Amino acid sequence: MMFSDGVMAIAITLLALEIRLPGNGAADLSDPQLLTALRTIAPQYIGYIISFLVIGLSWMGHHRNFRMIKRYDTRLMFLNILYLMSIAFIPFPTRVLIENGNLVSTVFYALSMVVVGLLSSLLFFYAFHNNRLTGPLMDENVIHRRQLQSLLTPGVFLLSAGIAFINTDLAKYSWTLLTLLVYTLR
Repeated sequence: MMFSDGVMAIAITLLALEIRLPGNGAADLSDPQLLTALRTIAPQYIGYIISFLVIGLSWMGHHRNFRMIKRYDTRLMFLNILYLMSIAFIPFPTRVLIENGNLVSTVFYALSMVVVGLLSSLLFFYAFHNNRLTGPLMDENVIHRRQLQSLLTPGVFLLSAGIAFINTDLAKYSWTLLTLLVYTLR
């Protein structure tokens, strides 16, 4: 788990490092100019917040699932590597979204998050199928409910990719559904 924690921490840190003032930054700007510059990068703040929450909620789910996993095998570790690769990629679609905010960048971001969610679900399904890597006393109802919940994130982002063809702002707002769904269905 320490490797997973490290990858997620680095991805979150890279998100923060991507927030930059235009031009030469804050060098030699008056107070009003700096305030204006800080206001103009509002999309960067929003992109950071959304992606931070996606990674943070992913980290929480990852920990919750791995607490129940009692054994590891090579396939589980490989699936975890693929999942972590998708997490480490998040700063790139975040930057693309921040810099463009158009249809292509919104769909690209959403589909990138779909990949993250599907890899997380695949990891969960693999470990928990027939109690493959968990204790033999895992309640099937709990496993089934968690399997369905694991598909919420990719489902919301896939839906938002379709919504983006109608309205990109509405697609972005739909991502707030994740927070509501995660906390109401747990």
